[in-house]
Amino acid sequence: MTVTDPGASALHADAVRTLTRWRPADQAQKQLRQDYLDHLAEQPEGLFRSCLPAHVTASAAVVDPAAGRVLLTLHPKVGRWLQMGGHCEPGDRDLASAALREAVEESGIPDLTLLSADGLPAPAKLDRHQVRCTGKDRPENTHLDVQYIALAPAGAQELISEESLDLRWFDYDRLPELTDHSVRDLVARARQLTS
Repeated sequence: MTVTDPGASALHADAVRTLTRWRPADQAQKQLRQDYLDHLAEQPEGLFRSCLPAHVTASAAVVDPAAGRVLLTLHPKVGRWLQMGGHCEPGDRDLASAALREAVEESGIPDLTLLSADGLPAPAKLDRHQVRCTGKDRPENTHLDVQYIALAPAGAQELISEESLDLRWFDYDRLPELTDHSVRDLVARARQLTS
């Protein structure tokens, strides 16, 4: 992916627009947003896996608000229960479609919709974390994750993909032990925004 690729340029412009118009919930999120915008200002290809040591990713907590539950995937590389998500791809129109694509692929639920604000899909929160997405024997790099909320229809049935060791619904109040603070914070935010 090169900066001259029109798709990459459009995705980059959308990421800047999305983050600029997004209203952070607190000062820590406001600072993360600025860090993401600084990264994108310095890195024209800052949304793609090839951009090291950091790149922007997109994810979504798949929730069924009517049942008070969240769908989590047991990630094979990380060994923890996580929300759906991953790397942006050249065909993604914008950050929201990247998050939605990942959520549909990993959940097997085709009719998900992203939670919106002012008529547009809006991030719920940001999370910066270290991963080894280039291989377990390679140095860690940083994911600048833009996290959305994907709404599942009431009673939606998941379908596990090859990208997951397991896929399960959990009550908001009964998340598995193998989750980290980022997932717990995202689920709390999803609960707050959908109640």
